[in-house]
Amino acid sequence: MQKLTGLVTGTLVAASCHSGGNHRDLVNRAASALGGAEAPATVQTISLQGTVSQLEYEQSVVPGGEPRAVCESTFQAVADLRAGTTRIDWVRNFSYPQPRTYTFSEIVTPEAGYVEGIDSTARTKRDLDTDPPGHTMSGLRLASVQRELQRLSPLFLFQMVKNPERVSPTADVTVDGVSYPAVQYQAGDQKFTVAFDSTTGLPARIRTLDYDNIWGDVTYDLVLSDWQTFDGTRVATKAKYELNGRPVADIALTEFKTNVPVAADRFSIPAAAAAKAAKPATGTVPYQWVLRRQFIGTYLDSDQPSYDPDTSAGLRLADLGPGIEQVTGGTHNSLIVEMRDHLIVFDAPVSDAQSNWTLAAAEKRFPGKPVKYLVLTHHHMDHAGGLRAYAARGATLIVGKGSAEHFRRVLAAPFTRDPDLPSSDLSRTEIIEVGDRRVLTDGTREVALYLIDNPHAEGMLLGYIPDARLGWVADLWSPGRDPLPEKLNPNQAALVAAVHKTGIAPLKFAGGHGSTADYAALAALEGK
Repeated sequence: MQKLTGLVTGTLVAASCHSGGNHRDLVNRAASALGGAEAPATVQTISLQGTVSQLEYEQSVVPGGEPRAVCESTFQAVADLRAGTTRIDWVRNFSYPQPRTYTFSEIVTPEAGYVEGIDSTARTKRDLDTDPPGHTMSGLRLASVQRELQRLSPLFLFQMVKNPERVSPTADVTVDGVSYPAVQYQAGDQKFTVAFDSTTGLPARIRTLDYDNIWGDVTYDLVLSDWQTFDGTRVATKAKYELNGRPVADIALTEFKTNVPVAADRFSIPAAAAAKAAKPATGTVPYQWVLRRQFIGTYLDSDQPSYDPDTSAGLRLADLGPGIEQVTGGTHNSLIVEMRDHLIVFDAPVSDAQSNWTLAAAEKRFPGKPVKYLVLTHHHMDHAGGLRAYAARGATLIVGKGSAEHFRRVLAAPFTRDPDLPSSDLSRTEIIEVGDRRVLTDGTREVALYLIDNPHAEGMLLGYIPDARLGWVADLWSPGRDPLPEKLNPNQAALVAAVHKTGIAPLKFAGGHGSTADYAALAALEGK
């Protein structure tokens, strides 16, 4: 939805941008270029159609490599600008992590958000229990949608006009050697930087400063282009979102109409749901997590990013054997392995908040034993997004061949906006690459790491604890979560092939998702 939002934002936000060296002159020029500052005052409703294409760099095959194309969507939207209500009807065709199509609608009001239909593979209990499927948005999602809708609103101009004290000059924005005069606008708890095209006077990009669990402090820009006039309103018919200057979404507007009749019930949220709806979250909101997990259709719409409070009491340790604990209770897991005088942790999923929980739980369970090694099975944002908490404690990172340089860049990035850690210099964190096989030992227990071939991610590591005959795998198989198929899918086949190649003899696997399961049941599907 953020894509659509941005698009419209561009179209009318443009008029609303009072910025610049002399910010009033910049705003007046932009308003004039859009048809005059009073032009949007006649617009009460808008209707639009278009397409959205989305990319995800942090689900790439190669660490730091080309992004995966993850979703192609079409949308139809209507908005009542006076009431501040919006409805977007989506057809979203996902290609990753597996092909599927979701057809659903998003309804957003100033106080609540609602999803009609199924929009994600990660569904909350509240959604699963609703027939037909639907659920109120979490406060985190609602805040994220509303932020993006602010970039779009035709009323954004009037907000700036009516509240000049919230508009202030700021430094020019420079992108690819081009300098754009800019202003800042404080809208509630949101701060937008609006940069203008020096030639046309039109708004060129609308920026927020976000935190990303991989790249730390990032810029998130809506870039506007291809301005055309519809019903007397000048609109940016093309827009793209850029994360730190890299495109992550392209939007194309195919139809735009103003003042179309819209039935009030188009914006109706079921009364029972509305009574329990979350208010928009305030304070620290993980915007990039909320927005981009929707890119791949796996967002868990919960105010606890790691779990659904209706089905889980929260993160917990599950005892898998002497000195082995699996962090469960959430969407993503870690594994803690006790050694003689230290600990080894596999994977740092979701956020530094979850890593802080794991570190505290490990310290309580194994007092006096620090985490010496953090083993990252692969580079994807959902399994590596909490790595800074371990690096800040002095842990050495162990990653697959070809991944070290990517993580050196990650740890060199500033993270002053990280809500869960104080900023520090992590660039000297030791990183070890596993080229084929590496064994960590304390003289008694061994932990073996193997680089394995697979279609999911290059540099993938498989973990194995011989004395427990326990393997650790992320994403290739989610033991204990998903029913076994009739025959192995490519990821599962890669795991079985890796077991043969490495010569390990696991009785069970624990997973980065799910829990644990007997390996024999999976292996029995080989050849079917």
